[in-house]
Amino acid sequence: MDNIHYISTDILSLETVNDILQQDKKLALSEEARGNIERCRAYLDNKMASLDKPIYGINTGFGSLYNVKISNDNLSKLQENLVKSHACGTGDEVPEAIVKIMLLLKIQSLSYGNSGVQLQTVERLVDFYNNEIYPVIYTLGSLGASGDLAPLAHLSLPLLGEGEVYMDGFRQPAHKVLAKMGWEPIVLKSKEGLALLNGTQFMSAYGVYVLLKSIKLNYLADVIGAVSLEGFDGRIEPFDEHIHMVRPHKGQIVTARRFNDLLEDSEIIAHPKQHVQDPYSFRCIPQVHGATKDTVDYVKKVFKTEINSVTDNPNIFVESDQIISGGNFHGQPLALTLDFLAIAMAELGSISERRTYQLISGLRGLPPFLVSNPGLNSGFMIPQYTAASIVSQNKQLATPASVDSIVSSNGQEDHVSMGANAATKAYRIVENIERILAIELMNASQALEFRRPLKSSDFIEMFIKSYREEVPLVTEDRILHYDIENTIAFLNNLHLDESVIE
Repeated sequence: MDNIHYISTDILSLETVNDILQQDKKLALSEEARGNIERCRAYLDNKMASLDKPIYGINTGFGSLYNVKISNDNLSKLQENLVKSHACGTGDEVPEAIVKIMLLLKIQSLSYGNSGVQLQTVERLVDFYNNEIYPVIYTLGSLGASGDLAPLAHLSLPLLGEGEVYMDGFRQPAHKVLAKMGWEPIVLKSKEGLALLNGTQFMSAYGVYVLLKSIKLNYLADVIGAVSLEGFDGRIEPFDEHIHMVRPHKGQIVTARRFNDLLEDSEIIAHPKQHVQDPYSFRCIPQVHGATKDTVDYVKKVFKTEINSVTDNPNIFVESDQIISGGNFHGQPLALTLDFLAIAMAELGSISERRTYQLISGLRGLPPFLVSNPGLNSGFMIPQYTAASIVSQNKQLATPASVDSIVSSNGQEDHVSMGANAATKAYRIVENIERILAIELMNASQALEFRRPLKSSDFIEMFIKSYREEVPLVTEDRILHYDIENTIAFLNNLHLDESVIE
């Protein structure tokens, strides 16, 4: 029972999603969710039996074909055709971790009882999730309005026994997996295809993944920045609480306090300094890292609302006896926040690379490129090149997607969010930030050794000791690609306390 998450109308927080993923919990529909789904479906069936007027997407065509009436005999075929015809994705495959979140969020959205799906359709999605059957989905194809149509079509194809899935690590036809599991393909009823394809679960899943990773990398940027500060023999005064209380941005205050905690009782930070001021990349860490933290907090609020919402169209309201066509599928709230998050995270990488540059510059008693016998050894000369190239790419990726729109569906869908592009760009930026921080950690931990016999704080020493088990000190030139990859793996394998995510 403890390893099951019950889908209900309880608020699905980012912390809850992280717990579901980290604990590898199975999903189950609560009685409340089952009742909501069945009640809405029964209402729609009764409505279709007694009503002859056209209702968008239920007995009409889609998009600019909204004025084409479909006979009741063809309603299932209409929905099946919708899923097949909209499966037009291309490009790279969506990572498995994000497909898993897409399934979770689609199940959540359908469970509120405003979408008109059959209970067995949602139960099959739960079965996919619990049995680690992940549909093959592609990154390109969504405009971030009318829902994430192409990606969600690929998510839905296996319900019909169509498309492909990954199971047991192998990519295989969905119909073979259904046969292996003893499942019959779902026969979609009126409205179901549209309910499955309309929605923001592609953008939302990417956003949830990027947010969780951004929160972790924000914390690690502070830890690694503290190691760099020690390696550079930096000053603690810029982290004094008095400075931040007269400009009390929350993220700035949190960052400064964290640095004081991280460096508590450090011999290096307490050692008398020859210089009276540090470069901005050290002195302004609270202001820069803090601004990114504040951005993450804002984005969390937007996504918390989104993943607890109904985002298909039309929406069904049983109590008021209404079926209303609107625009909850439009991804503008997500597009703007994903662009904002991408810019904020790119700045973490930008300031990180500047600290790396300072560390290798032969300043403050450090040897050029942080290696003994420089000249014979190039040391850490070229990892900074790598970090610089990634920072430059992030600047290009941080160009907002949300300011763009291209008319589609014969002008019926005349403004779109491009939130899917914002989502995949933000994903690439966050993955890049991990690489940039890994390079900073390599340099910072190397610089720290030139401050011996002075020691840093207990926490920093423990952190570096753990890191050295994976990546040894560089005493002479070696292939640093492996050090970079091992450092990325080290950071990726670290698990944060839940209090950091809250």
